[in-house]
Amino acid sequence: MTIFVQKHFRLLVTGGGTGGHTYPALTTVRALTARLGVSGITTEVVWAGNPDGLEATVAASEGIAFRPVATGKVRRASSPLGMLTARNAADMVQAANGVVQARSVVRDFRPDVVLSTGGYAAVPIGLAARQLRRPLVVHEQTVRLGLANRVLVRGATAIAISESSTMDLLPPHVRARTVVTGNPIRPELFCGDAARATVALDLSTFDPDKPVVYVTGGAQGAVQINRLVSACLPTLLEHANVIHQCGPNNTEAMAEQIVELPGHLAARYRVVGFVTDALPDVLALADLVVSRSGAGTLAELTALGKPAVLIPLASSAGNEQLHNAHRLRDLGAAVVLDGDITSMQLEAAITALLTNPDQRLAMASAARAHGRPDAAHHLVDVLLQAAGTGIPS
Repeated sequence: MTIFVQKHFRLLVTGGGTGGHTYPALTTVRALTARLGVSGITTEVVWAGNPDGLEATVAASEGIAFRPVATGKVRRASSPLGMLTARNAADMVQAANGVVQARSVVRDFRPDVVLSTGGYAAVPIGLAARQLRRPLVVHEQTVRLGLANRVLVRGATAIAISESSTMDLLPPHVRARTVVTGNPIRPELFCGDAARATVALDLSTFDPDKPVVYVTGGAQGAVQINRLVSACLPTLLEHANVIHQCGPNNTEAMAEQIVELPGHLAARYRVVGFVTDALPDVLALADLVVSRSGAGTLAELTALGKPAVLIPLASSAGNEQLHNAHRLRDLGAAVVLDGDITSMQLEAAITALLTNPDQRLAMASAARAHGRPDAAHHLVDVLLQAAGTGIPS
């Protein structure tokens, strides 16, 4: 039997608002385009979402056509009555308008498949895909389904999850359409070179006989992490070299710490606002990472096999960072500090690992065993199968 293989493939992407939703989608777009290009198939991509969101900026930087769709964000509360606010009501009207706009986008583009990576910006397009009977693949990055994805999975052709433990949280009728792919991460992270990090960040004064700790609170930094590290920095530097990504708005305050340190300790400390292109190299150099526990961060740490001390963001939606962190802790790949953390607790957690190389190696091995470096390729498989095009997956 001859299988028809098309020569042009249309992908509609929706999802964004944060890097956790946006960058897995971007990585998947790149992987799909590369896969189909090998077979001589051109890929046309349209990204739909909030024109003021990160997804619009990323799409523009990649040369991806962007279609704005009105979105509404439901602000959670401890009770249903608490959600009955004027802002939520106004946003619900926005969401209704967004579905009308989304129908036009889906109808005009006629995608072979729609990929939703979550965030409230994804809901209108996901609903429109269901209404217009276009294949919809929903990808969840965290252990528990986000609010947007809980709405969309009902009408999804396939659901891709990052954690096998998520399967147990799904209704039986949803599990039959669910596959564990992992969370796509940028392939350049696997090309890190520790020597390049030494040059890029001028780490020539680091002690080569001591391990390297990479502290990060994300692109904007984290005031909580900065405060805790400041309080125990002298002790940490007795045991390790420290690279501290503190956020662009916090560099001056953190740099003041260096003045107060003895010279031999100051030489082991580098504070930077944001590690950009050098991140793969910094991660290659790091023996231990101190960070938040967003889904993207944990996907990177596990794929690279990095032991970590995790400090979940307490205000994350649905407390997802705590669930993510506990999952990694239960696997033996991380130490988790949550609640009302003190600098003494952080100091004790880090120094215990710095003085126990065998434990760090065991945690690294557990992290690597849990990692899914091929997540983007697995998600591409799901997209092609959902599209039902005959294109080899």
